[in-house]
Amino acid sequence: MKEKIWLSSPHMSGKEMKYIEEAFRRNHVFPLGPNVTGLEEDIVRMTGAGHCTCLSSGTAAIHLALILLGVKQGDEVICSSFTFSASANPIAYQGATPVFIDSESMTWNMSPDLLESAIKDRMSKGKKPSAIVLVHLYGMPAQLDKLMSVANAYQIPVIEDAAESFGSAFDGKSTGTFGEIGVFSFNGNKIITTSGGGAMVSANPEYCKKALFLATQARDAAPHYQHSHIGYNYRMSNICAGIGRGQMEVLSDRIAKRRENYFFYREMLAGIPGISFQNEPDERYFSNHWLTTILIDPGQAGGVTREDIYTDLARLDIETRPLWKPMHLQPVFANVPAYTDGTSERLFRNGLCLPSSSNITDEERRAVVDAIRHSLKH
Repeated sequence: MKEKIWLSSPHMSGKEMKYIEEAFRRNHVFPLGPNVTGLEEDIVRMTGAGHCTCLSSGTAAIHLALILLGVKQGDEVICSSFTFSASANPIAYQGATPVFIDSESMTWNMSPDLLESAIKDRMSKGKKPSAIVLVHLYGMPAQLDKLMSVANAYQIPVIEDAAESFGSAFDGKSTGTFGEIGVFSFNGNKIITTSGGGAMVSANPEYCKKALFLATQARDAAPHYQHSHIGYNYRMSNICAGIGRGQMEVLSDRIAKRRENYFFYREMLAGIPGISFQNEPDERYFSNHWLTTILIDPGQAGGVTREDIYTDLARLDIETRPLWKPMHLQPVFANVPAYTDGTSERLFRNGLCLPSSSNITDEERRAVVDAIRHSLKH
């Protein structure tokens, strides 16, 4: 029976077991522990971030980042519109209102021009945004030079949602280390995984220290259970962190394979009318190419649409996925402010994520290409 070709499956190396077995041998089967500390140290070394706190998810990390930056009920927080809902939901957890910003067409990330326009408009209405949640989509770094320049000019702190860009860099510096706080995700479909988990990084040690305090139910330093703050159960398991430590040992291999997937698809689909890719704009951008993504222009592709290709490949048990539906189009956020120019709506309408697992075989990649060519009659 033919195996399904997955979009982005977990890929174990075997190196994870030594950390997991050591935890079992020492009975370190609990939240936190030496594997968590070791993983935090590994992440700091890899990213160049000053400090790290590992957590139960990337969503938890965004939530705590908003708390640490003082976001409260009634505030406004700027957020990329073209993203997964986990970037925006924590804003609502705080009783704040997201203000969505559309993408630019070069990296598909937040538009610096629309960001500045939105800030000026919100301030003219007496609502200076409290923070900016900036996403690096599908591994592609945003225009960090321009975006950070705008954020710094208006003194608005930036949370980098680098959930999809672990291992990516802009101008030689790791994504997640430009803003006040950076966030990573190690969900099962990410470039490396801890089964479920995430991390917060920052140059400010107090952010990471307080994040750990809040993530462990905000228990005060007392012999009895005493709480002076609302806390959360956002800790990372020592067993999950053991998986992550083994994964960190092969991170460079995983990045290399994801990038190889991208170059393979780009070469094999080159010259087909109506097909284009999310490309690195220049040498400053280094994408981990977590997912290889394409755009299908029906006007040049003989009327074939994104949905046609998605449906044709699904029949062959090949998993693809439309690009994110922008947050400003989501029913749950229908009534919040949004500054858009149609870019993310066009990307959503025409975009498709291709199978990009680091354990995909050459045969499977060729099957994907053949299926796309057949769908396009090429």
